[in-house]
Amino acid sequence: MGARFERLALTGGIATGKSVCLRRFAQLGLPTIDADVVARAVVAPGTAGLAAVVTRFGPGILRPDGSLNRAALGHLVFADAEARSHLEDIVHPAVFDAIERWLNDQSRRASDAGAPHVAIADIPLLYEVGQAGRFDRVIVAACPPEQQIERLMARDGITEEAARRRLAAQWPIDRKRALADFVIDTSGSMDETIANVDHVWAQIIGPGHGVSGHE
Repeated sequence: MGARFERLALTGGIATGKSVCLRRFAQLGLPTIDADVVARAVVAPGTAGLAAVVTRFGPGILRPDGSLNRAALGHLVFADAEARSHLEDIVHPAVFDAIERWLNDQSRRASDAGAPHVAIADIPLLYEVGQAGRFDRVIVAACPPEQQIERLMARDGITEEAARRRLAAQWPIDRKRALADFVIDTSGSMDETIANVDHVWAQIIGPGHGVSGHE
């Protein structure tokens, strides 16, 4: 009899290297899904999600081609907790419905010979929106807050003040670390982070966990 199917969540803070970790898990042969990619899809042109966002925030958050101007919207919501909450009320239900459908599909596939018996969803705001209970275990990608700020400034070309505002909109990374089943240290080099992902994966499939990457 094969191992049971396990639903894993990957989370962390902004600019903690979650995408690097998710790519590595995919390279290891695991089914993965990125909530940020799903979130973009649910507010694509022509969707009910985008219509709801425009109704709430006005046409000024659209680009000339009718697509969502994520930078303009981000400027609004990171400076206004109420506006951010309204956006989350629009986007999050659709995102989690899509992820749930994907996980159920992966579970069905896991009954096939050789199919992975685990799937990983990258969800940046997993704890903030109270959705950790949907998953069997949670992996947190973590680095020091000052390193998050440096990476965010370099990545998005924003000021330190703007970077700190974005961090303040999420739970502190240490709070997430304390709740995690596994922590991936992403403070070092790319190679070190990848090695840390491999180490966590070895722990997940170790004796007593009831999970294997393949039948």
